[in-house]
Amino acid sequence: MYDIIIIGAGVIGCAVARELSKYQASILVIEKNEDVCTGTSKANSAIIHSGYDAESGTLKARFNVEGNRMMDDVSAALDVPFKRIGSLTVCTDEDQIPLLEKLRERGERNGVEGLRILRRDALLDLEPHIGDEVVAALWAPTAGIVCPFKLTVAYAENAAVNGADFRFDTEVKSVFAENGVWRVETEHETFTANAVVNAAGVYSDVIHNMVSERKLHITPRRGEYLLLDRAAGGYIRHTIFQLPTERGKGVLVTPTVHGNTILGPTAVDTDDREYTATTAAGIAEISSKAAVSVRDLPLRQVITSFAGLRAHEDGGEFILGEPDDAPGFFDCTGIESPGLSAAPAIGVYLADLIRDRLHLSENPSFNPTRRDILDPKTLSIPERNALIAREPAYGTIICRCEGVTEGEILDAIRRPVGARSLDGVKRRTRAGMGRCQAGFCSPRVMELLRRELKLDLTAVTKCGGSSTIVNTRTKEEC
Repeated sequence: MYDIIIIGAGVIGCAVARELSKYQASILVIEKNEDVCTGTSKANSAIIHSGYDAESGTLKARFNVEGNRMMDDVSAALDVPFKRIGSLTVCTDEDQIPLLEKLRERGERNGVEGLRILRRDALLDLEPHIGDEVVAALWAPTAGIVCPFKLTVAYAENAAVNGADFRFDTEVKSVFAENGVWRVETEHETFTANAVVNAAGVYSDVIHNMVSERKLHITPRRGEYLLLDRAAGGYIRHTIFQLPTERGKGVLVTPTVHGNTILGPTAVDTDDREYTATTAAGIAEISSKAAVSVRDLPLRQVITSFAGLRAHEDGGEFILGEPDDAPGFFDCTGIESPGLSAAPAIGVYLADLIRDRLHLSENPSFNPTRRDILDPKTLSIPERNALIAREPAYGTIICRCEGVTEGEILDAIRRPVGARSLDGVKRRTRAGMGRCQAGFCSPRVMELLRRELKLDLTAVTKCGGSSTIVNTRTKEEC
């Protein structure tokens, strides 16, 4: 019996868990996959939007702006990479400038500060490689970039340190209320709670429809991306959007906090809630559309492509809180862009609702801070030498592309809510995210996972489930 069960360990579920851990309550986070940050939270643009795009008066507008303002404090407390680099929304025709003015006016109504329209001469000072057809842009200085993996992991780790439990590889099969208590049945066992939070991403309508007569419908919207090597870092300095449409903010070009450059996404609706393949058509679309915003993009530096799914609810709005016919059940449904930007504010909002519903008291031992995995590259040479003398694992490079050491990988595995797969290690340390895309470091990371988790090598996976890398031992076959 728990006080609160949270379904889904993406950035929203983990943010809610962390905020709830400020109170005296037993919390369980249930995730159908093998780790936190395995759905929408791991495959997005990694942008903290300023908040001009959402219609004024909507939950999207409110929580985007609130979340943006919270991000400095959140990233500092949880030791997460975050940079306010500003964004430019460009247009390629003088007739489109009134559309930029409308976005500026809407942003000001939403509470966004510092918005300005810049003409081409001023744009070239900010972005020398701006597209040849670009005539003006909306400048939003409060926009930023963040590491979505580290933000989600940080929320989860801090929640766990403050008492929250996590269950992975546990798919929810049914949710229902019985005698005033919520029962959550999974493929393994049944859990009970006084309140349930539905943060199940593209499956959040499925979970909602189990408990409410007011049915919801999520359309998974697939977005493909291209990732450029860090060798192309610095080619652009700010996030560059195109004029938004009903399907989103279009194909963008943006730096990442780690020095790469991302191009994308596309926007293709699908019925398959697990379909994250990339396509030749999608890659061609990204390449051609991105070239409108930024000229001479170094596309020979592309090191990988990937795709993610956004949870687009038919009404196009965040759905937060209790349905009228399901008290104690709290929706976080339809969380698409700007969901990452809004996550800190949504976490606080939901935690406050549940606190009031369950009459929770503050947790006097709550620890609001968390330190990230130590990166020896951030140390001076004398400091690094002293670290290696104390802990020799920090002197062994495992991932040559990203310079990730054995010490960092061991820390990632041993932490609360630690890595259990190659992808889990990658999201926490960047081992495998470089130019060779894990071509050289995978066997060594696999060996560390095998040793630390006391597994047979045939049980080590790329991303949990059946994604094993080694099927059998050659000598056994012989």
